[in-house]
Amino acid sequence: MSTEEKDDLIEEQDELFEHHKFIAPPGLKLLRVDKFLQNKIENASRSKIQSAAEAGSIHVNEKPVKSNYKVKPGDVVAVVLTYPPRVIEIIPEDIPLNIAYEDEDFLIVNKHPGLVVHPSYGHYSGTLINALAYRYKHLPIFNGSDARPGLVHRIDKNTSGLLVIAKNEEAKTKIALQFFEHTTYRRYVALVWGGFDEDEGTITGHVGRSLKNRKVMTVFPEGEYGKHAITHYKVLERLGYVTLVECRLETGRTHQIRVHMKHIGHPLFNDPEYGGDKILKGTTFTKYRQFVQNCFGMLPRQALHAKELGFIHPTTNEFAKYTSEIPEDMTMVIEKWRGYISTRNE
Repeated sequence: MSTEEKDDLIEEQDELFEHHKFIAPPGLKLLRVDKFLQNKIENASRSKIQSAAEAGSIHVNEKPVKSNYKVKPGDVVAVVLTYPPRVIEIIPEDIPLNIAYEDEDFLIVNKHPGLVVHPSYGHYSGTLINALAYRYKHLPIFNGSDARPGLVHRIDKNTSGLLVIAKNEEAKTKIALQFFEHTTYRRYVALVWGGFDEDEGTITGHVGRSLKNRKVMTVFPEGEYGKHAITHYKVLERLGYVTLVECRLETGRTHQIRVHMKHIGHPLFNDPEYGGDKILKGTTFTKYRQFVQNCFGMLPRQALHAKELGFIHPTTNEFAKYTSEIPEDMTMVIEKWRGYISTRNE
């Protein structure tokens, strides 16, 4: 379909509704619009974005473009459709938060496990965003139409640890650009099944939604499907049938650490989506099975904590790094495994 035909089609439609809108940040290198949107829109496949462009639904600076259009700094990229987006009302809720750091530009939340980051299907209240809407109702950024105000990245519901929230639009743009360009520092601590031959390594593999189960991610061969993902890991402590590891993200994909660790044969301890909630290593003795089940009961989630977060401060332009302690549920299980190993070695 030619650009003229797309324009004619758009003129025939009664009304178009904006579903997504992004302003290309300063410093962005020329990037195809389909790749740009794939990085911006959660769970959007490149083929789906290309089909939308073919249908005239991808606009840059209010004009429809093809999927190979090169986005440049300052471009306004929008996805427009003939039906309105579903609006999720953000209801301010007085939910306690653990604030690790705060200034005029952003705050660092030490998220507890079980807290959903933003409203979505099945989670319309009780989220971190609901809590922020209550706590910062005086700030303009939390009083607009943005469904995810201040949010520049996420961590999973049952992952604990550090999350940065912007308090104004300028800070959001500057911090979001660092996440987009993978220049932030993110260090996680995880307890995983099995032992490692080497003390450290790097996992590289495209991460995308599973073709068999859309609720989980998987690693795909290099190619069109999924997004490029790199995880660096280092052994912190060997605990027999499990290992405490540090994971440093070079990219930040959905479930990246969880799916990468499963990919190399080390699912996170008690991770139900990726098979870590079963006894994958160890003996067949009843006493051992009971020990592991007790650990699962003490840590009813995947053993993953976002321990450190670093980025360039949007105002001072200085690098700042924030650290949090491993939460009690993970600490107790790590101690249990230390006790198990010590008695086994006696």
